[in-house]
Amino acid sequence: MIDTLLYVNMGLLLALVCRKPARRLFGAGPAFTLWLLPLLLATLPYWPAVPSTWATTPTILVLPAARTLIAQAAPSLSAARWAFIAWAAGASLCVIRLIVHCRQLMRQTRPLPPAMAQALQPDRVGIDTRRLRLHPNGPAVLWAPRSLLLLPPDFLDRFDSAERRLVLRHEAAHLRRGDTWWNLIAELAFALLWFHPLAWLAMPRFRLDQELACDEQVLRQSPQDETAYANTLLHSIGMDSTPVLIPWLAEPQLKERLTMIQRLRPGALRRRVGFIGLASLMLASAIVAQAAGSTSVDKNADANLSYNATVQPSYPADSVKNHEQGTVLVNVLVGIDGKVHSIKVDPATQASPALVKATTDAVSKWHFNPAIKNGKPVEAYARVPVNFAMSEPALKPAKPATLPPPPPPAPSHASSSI
Repeated sequence: MIDTLLYVNMGLLLALVCRKPARRLFGAGPAFTLWLLPLLLATLPYWPAVPSTWATTPTILVLPAARTLIAQAAPSLSAARWAFIAWAAGASLCVIRLIVHCRQLMRQTRPLPPAMAQALQPDRVGIDTRRLRLHPNGPAVLWAPRSLLLLPPDFLDRFDSAERRLVLRHEAAHLRRGDTWWNLIAELAFALLWFHPLAWLAMPRFRLDQELACDEQVLRQSPQDETAYANTLLHSIGMDSTPVLIPWLAEPQLKERLTMIQRLRPGALRRRVGFIGLASLMLASAIVAQAAGSTSVDKNADANLSYNATVQPSYPADSVKNHEQGTVLVNVLVGIDGKVHSIKVDPATQASPALVKATTDAVSKWHFNPAIKNGKPVEAYARVPVNFAMSEPALKPAKPATLPPPPPPAPSHASSSI
């Protein structure tokens, strides 16, 4: 989790620093792709890797009447857990806010009157009439399972025919570019990073870059409309940026959008070079981040002792009655998430089936700290020795040197044999 947050920080910082120079050099469209960088870098810790080496966890000692484990004290609600609870609560509230806001807007929409639909027929520029709705917050695009284009009730009076055509072309460009999905991803990422100052700094700039890219696409297709486009923006009523809605004009964006219209836009060749160059920058950033992570110290998988102390093996009643003792060795495949992926009983085990089952039942519920290789979590095997003894003197942990060497890892990760 910490590695992911560091990579996201790196991606956000690079996007914030490079967005304006990239826009001047290559245009708003290529510059907008820089916002893929935080998502790309966030996936680095989860790229697959080959299984790492084996490690032997501390020996577990089990008595008939009591269970003993190294660091046996029950885990307390640490500061880290309180922080996780606070983060989860904040993220949940952000997601609930999105859902409630979307449902409210959906309930407030009204079908387009037939007379208005007929009047807009020459200006619709290929927009499906079923996507048009009336809403006071229009013109805007609303997220939905099927995105809707919201128009204000006074749309025909507020804009003349030429202005209506430009507004609808802008909103249609949002639909074609899939901007509603990009906004949904951005809002969900913001919900996860609600506590982070960079997320609050990046979100309005992400929305601005999206609008600039959309403006550029419309004017690239009809450069003769630059003056009319700027006048339409000036005569429009600005709105506050709201979740689940992409307004025609958000109040803080007006100056930047007018400046972009006046600036000489790059040609097709420079835009292609920009897309290729920025894609190379993002790939290079991922490689550099990987190289930086590879300098981290490797470590083997080990048990989360504070958690596992609450789910230790229990001595089966029948085994106590029959005075069964012995050492159970299990080989645990630990995933990159720290969860148990499979358990196999080691051939060196000398214990009854009841003791083996008591061990596997408990270990299957354990948490592990994943192995680290080249700075990234990887799958790895951990050996767990469990000593079942009827009396205290027999509770001496087995020396690691006396354990037989583990067999080589299996070539494929089959389902658990618990």
